[in-house]
Amino acid sequence: MLILNEFKVMLTAALPIVEVKGAIPVGIALGMSPIHATILAFLGSIIPVPLILFTIRPVFNYLKETKTFKKIVHKLIHRSLGKSGNVKKYGYWGLFIFVAIPLPGTGVWTGSLIASLLDMRFKYAFPAIVAGNLIASIIIMILSFGVVNVFGGQ
Repeated sequence: MLILNEFKVMLTAALPIVEVKGAIPVGIALGMSPIHATILAFLGSIIPVPLILFTIRPVFNYLKETKTFKKIVHKLIHRSLGKSGNVKKYGYWGLFIFVAIPLPGTGVWTGSLIASLLDMRFKYAFPAIVAGNLIASIIIMILSFGVVNVFGGQ
């Protein structure tokens, strides 16, 4: 059962939008220690990063040629680039901060998409995203553990 719960946390963290912001509270709710849940969520959320960095542009270019997905892809690109101001201005440090601040619309998925669309090199973008995600994971762990303690948990 424990392995299944660990898989749930990692899978939840790998999902767009949810990421560590949702996976850490899920892990704690499943009875894991905050640190255990955070490590699993962190690892799970990193899984899609290389895939996004290496494949999203060719996939988007292909989908832009289809009638069905053209508008969706343009909307995703426009929305992501609209959030990229500080990343453009501060480069990899901006990417790090963008991923590190756990707010809606930020995180590894959007950060990876922005890095890819801005042609950032993998060897710099990946560490910035991983480091930012580590900070976001720690912030969410602290907030989640504090909330659990306030409501009579562990």
